[in-house]
Amino acid sequence: MPNVNVKWGKEKYEVSLDFNETPLVFKSQLFALTGVPPDRQKVVVKGRTLGDESWTGITVSEGAMIMMMGSADAVPAPPKPEDEKKETVQSDEKVIKLPSGLKNLGNTCYMNSVLQSFKTIPEIRDGLQRLNQSNQESDANKKMAMAVKSVYEMLDNPRRTPDEPLVPFFMLQALHNILPQFSSRDEHGHLEQQDANECFSEIQRMMLSTLSANKELVGKDIREFFRGKYQVIQKCLESDEEPVQKTTEEFYQVLIDRLPAYVSVQMVRFFYKESSQVNAKILKDVKFPMILDLCDICTPALQERLRPARDAVKKEEDAKIERMRKQKMEGTDSKAVEDDGKPLPFSFPDDEGSNNSGFYELKAVITHKGRSSNSGHYVAWVRLGEDKWAMCDDEHVSPVTSEQVLKLSGGGDWHCAYVLLYGPRIVKEYPALKDEKENIEEQTK
Repeated sequence: MPNVNVKWGKEKYEVSLDFNETPLVFKSQLFALTGVPPDRQKVVVKGRTLGDESWTGITVSEGAMIMMMGSADAVPAPPKPEDEKKETVQSDEKVIKLPSGLKNLGNTCYMNSVLQSFKTIPEIRDGLQRLNQSNQESDANKKMAMAVKSVYEMLDNPRRTPDEPLVPFFMLQALHNILPQFSSRDEHGHLEQQDANECFSEIQRMMLSTLSANKELVGKDIREFFRGKYQVIQKCLESDEEPVQKTTEEFYQVLIDRLPAYVSVQMVRFFYKESSQVNAKILKDVKFPMILDLCDICTPALQERLRPARDAVKKEEDAKIERMRKQKMEGTDSKAVEDDGKPLPFSFPDDEGSNNSGFYELKAVITHKGRSSNSGHYVAWVRLGEDKWAMCDDEHVSPVTSEQVLKLSGGGDWHCAYVLLYGPRIVKEYPALKDEKENIEEQTK
């Protein structure tokens, strides 16, 4: 695996080149560094133009110089009259920055929706950013984590054209190599649709394993943010003399003696139909909340520990109501008033990665549209702000509201919620409001 120097205009980059991978993977590395998409790259090695599929006829030695040409920005098309008319309206609508889309490479929407959902978790993003690439990567879990890291780095690269979707070739190749069950093809040689929840669970397992194994580098044990614990009590009903036996079990995708910071919920949307031998869709309408409260299914001891943070939630709501009342009396625009609330920790001081209130906020939804798990289409719906959401339909990303997200509960052939990702509800502490007399006294000083 030689290290080569790639010259792009006035810039020069040192890149590790692996002949066991296709040239397209090498171009994806250059894409992450320069923001130039592979289809707009012209890579010249010793006078020969490098293709996408094979290294045949090309030899590269350690420290060799490779030339790359290409623009990170697409050549702008002539503006259409209707586009000019809509320009002002669109500039007003884009108050919040939308995430970049991911190109569908042939029934890969399941993978794209999973990647967009995990990107909403800051602990995973920050943890992956701290991981280092080693020259000889043999651990499958680490390979998967590094592949996801490369996707997120490319999506967040400031050199990228904002509205241009990312082509996740490297991620798809890593997924197929590490988890070959996702590389199945139909009789025509086309990639088959896969189960998004299975992909979600596998990538989560491998990422958490890698981040946990590198907790000194990451700075925390990310696994703790997903680990829950429930309590099992065995008691003899016929005799009080028999001792009560208590045991605990850990979990990562279900819930109760310990609440993790993040909870993923799989909706039972499919059942195996023997007659047609497919995982048929269950279209039943199943409502889900924006704010999930799990306090009632916790042990009494944990419920008592949750009480202070839950009281803080009530104080936060009262403070917001008081501020709204004051703004209405003063005739102040609520959008112009600065939020003076201070975010409180969402974990117990002695248990990093836990949830100290029992309240969760919906962060992302993976939906399925179709009649079986191995067909149809998957889409990710991710939260961007208070009431700002984005529908990530592969390369097409558009803004939506929380009301539209709540309509994904099923009941028809439209998008049905399949995987729900909940994160901690961030509670804010607000200072006491000063009355009018105090404000006048301060102004006269």
